[in-house]
Amino acid sequence: MFHKDVVLLQKPQINLARSTASRMWLVSLCAGMTILQSALTDSYRSLIIALTAVVSAVAVELLIFLKTKKLTLGDGSVVTSALIFSLLLPNHIHPAIAAFGAVFAAVVVKSSFGGLGTNWVNPALGGWFFIRFSWPVLFDTALKGSPLTILSESLNRGVFDPQGSPMGILEMSGAAGSALDHTLSSFLNNTIFSITHTELSEGYMELFVLTREGLIADRGIAAFLLGSIIITAFRIDRFWVPGVFLGVYVFLVRIFGALPLGGSLGQGDLLFGLLSGGTLTAAFLLAADPVTGPNSNIGAVISAVLLGFLTFLFRFKGNEPYGAFFAVFLLNALMPLIRNMENRFLPRGRRAPWEG
Repeated sequence: MFHKDVVLLQKPQINLARSTASRMWLVSLCAGMTILQSALTDSYRSLIIALTAVVSAVAVELLIFLKTKKLTLGDGSVVTSALIFSLLLPNHIHPAIAAFGAVFAAVVVKSSFGGLGTNWVNPALGGWFFIRFSWPVLFDTALKGSPLTILSESLNRGVFDPQGSPMGILEMSGAAGSALDHTLSSFLNNTIFSITHTELSEGYMELFVLTREGLIADRGIAAFLLGSIIITAFRIDRFWVPGVFLGVYVFLVRIFGALPLGGSLGQGDLLFGLLSGGTLTAAFLLAADPVTGPNSNIGAVISAVLLGFLTFLFRFKGNEPYGAFFAVFLLNALMPLIRNMENRFLPRGRRAPWEG
């Protein structure tokens, strides 16, 4: 018999349409497509890095199984984390560094906190921070010829563009466009854009098919966009989080993004802001992760707004090319506080039906 003072508590959880295993393998598909596109233009270095990370993570997971007798390979979380971690790495990083990062993500970030669902930060992101600050010289050297590195170096030399265009600065630095970019841009200008009497500037097509150094995520944008459509269609994550995150971010980029580059208000380059710096990966694979996100829909939206603002702040005001990763990491660190606020201020319960 129930006591009359018993109250049913209903924690504001976000319901996802698929099981953990199906979600993980679909995300792995998206990440794998991105890695493959990058690998096709760098003599398969990206693929070697990803395979090294996956093998290292699986191996350490098996070692953990020997001690705990709890095997979690079937849910796909180990492979998925390793593949997402690979997306965040430069395509010219040494595979051994990728192995160290994958092991750190699997052992320190995930397993030491109790396994899947208990980690305080996304394992892939934790592995990225470990690599970034353990071997900063190797990390920066691997990105030496990337558009974002060249852009940052040009700004430090005092190279600015009156229109606030990152492509303009890259062009002044002799780093805008490639042979493939020239071919694709010419084709589109002579066909589709000729109908509307407009012209696509060179450099933008390279954002979709980057062939020079860069993060693997940035080198496989075309495949990632296709993969993001798939994971959104299958509703494997909180689909509104990337939308709110990117909406706030591109609004700020459009209004204020040209100022640090020498331009004026309202001249920010949306495409460059979206398709570089791992921004899409942060939005669709890191920020939307339900394990390290808020419990409620309201909390998820508020967090997404904060992520969009912080990403812009770190990248355009703090001159951190990969500001989206720093923004997600900071929100992950603040998540216990955010969840505590949810429990305090959002409705959590309702009276038992027999109370009338």
